[in-house]
Amino acid sequence: MKSEFKQYRRTQIAEMRPVNEEDIRAYHADKEIHSIRDTEFTVSISDADKANGSPKIGDMIARNSKNHKDQWLVAEKYFKDNFEEI
Repeated sequence: MKSEFKQYRRTQIAEMRPVNEEDIRAYHADKEIHSIRDTEFTVSISDADKANGSPKIGDMIARNSKNHKDQWLVAEKYFKDNFEEI
């Protein structure tokens, strides 16, 4: 059976910030990353990333540029392999 996966290039700029100690404290306390100042969003973290020890320093948090409450964790290795700051 032929794979349905195809390769795609990103065409937009990604908005990201580093995971920080506050994020890690929130995760250990509440099992989710959220802002102390804005509790209306949480950061999605895949089970695979959690199994690999995330969230941790070196990981990044990405957000949807059109909906800042839509945020997800990007593991450090994936980030380093696929992104560069502009």
